[in-house]
This record gives sequence, structure tokens and C-alpha cells, in this order.
Amino acid sequence: MRDLPTTLAWVAEGTDLCRKALDGLDETSYGAPSRLPGWTRKHVVAHLAGNAEAIGNLVHWARTGEPTPMYGSPEQRLADIESGAGLSGDRLTAWFEESARALAEAMASLTEPRWRAEVVTAQGRTVPAGETPWMRAREVMVHAVDLGTGVRFADLPGEFLAALREDVLARRGPGNVPAVHGSPAEVTAYLAGRPCTGVTTSDGSPARPLPPWL
Repeated sequence: MRDLPTTLAWVAEGTDLCRKALDGLDETSYGAPSRLPGWTRKHVVAHLAGNAEAIGNLVHWARTGEPTPMYGSPEQRLADIESGAGLSGDRLTAWFEESARALAEAMASLTEPRWRAEVVTAQGRTVPAGETPWMRAREVMVHAVDLGTGVRFADLPGEFLAALREDVLARRGPGNVPAVHGSPAEVTAYLAGRPCTGVTTSDGSPARPLPPWL
């Protein structure tokens, strides 16, 4: 379900969804609240641009063997997002585009053996570099929805939604999420801690909200 060609395609598709979500936003709309508590759309785009650069660090690590952490520190990551959120919409869009293009080019340069090289994520997990496209796909797909300009979970590829549900359940841990029922897209939104409709528990009552994931 999550082979390398598929996840690379999801990165491209999610990047395009973000691009379309930002198209036509004026400065006021860009600075309006996103669907993530406490974040404006500018925060989301600053995060996406910084994330592209951070994952690019892991790709560099895989290509050269030189340990290159995603971020200097969790505090620096948050500071960079806050700083980025103060930029103009035009500058943020340019940063998003430049960082996405640089990451795509870096990923395209990796040879098959280098995709198997081990890198360490910001959470301290050791993973093969082949996991980085999935890491990026999650970001661009989910945050395209978080921008709140019309993209829905129902607009995301079905296979991506299935892979995301599996990933979120594993990360949240067994016993921490109730069994729920609803459409695949809405259940995925629920598991990711996003607004959803029609998701119920086994007795038919509305599922209790989960905190945002990702």
C-alpha cells in the first residue's frame, strides 16, 4: 500500500492540493484562522515550508551519510514557524514553492541503495530514507485540508486515507482510540483529530473528539 512510487506520487498530489488551496488568497484571507487551533493559514504554510526543508535534511543525510537532523531543536522549529507566520502571503507562498521544489529534486536524486539508508526523525525514530516521502505526503495532504479553503478529507486518495488510518492508530496506541463507525474519509478525519461528521461509537453516540495529530 505504501511503496515508494505511490508515496512519491502522494507527495506531488498533496503539494498540488496545497497550491490550489492557497491560490487567490489575499493578505487578509492568508492571515485568517486555519482549522488547527491557534494557527492561522500563515502558520500552516510556514510549517509546511519548514517541514520540506527538514525532510530535505534527512534526504541529504541519506545521500551523503552525513548526519543532518531535521531541526536544530523543537524550540527552534516552533520559533521558525512563528517567525514565518509574520511574513507576507506572497513571501510565504514563494517559500512553500521553493522548499517543495528543492525537496522533490533532492528525492529524485536518491539512488535505490540510498533510499535504504537509515536516518533519524525529529521524534527519534530510526527509519529508512524510503519513509521520508510518506512523512511528507501526510503533511501536505492533511494540511491542505487544515488550510480551510475547501479541500476535504473526502478529496484525498482512498488508498492514502487507508494508510493514514493505519498509521494514526499505531501512533496513538492500542486502547487509546474507541472503535468508531462512519465513512472512510470522516473516520480518517476523526482519527487525525480533525472536525468530522457522522462518526459514532458502537452504540450510535457521537465519538468523543481526539486531540489533533500531526
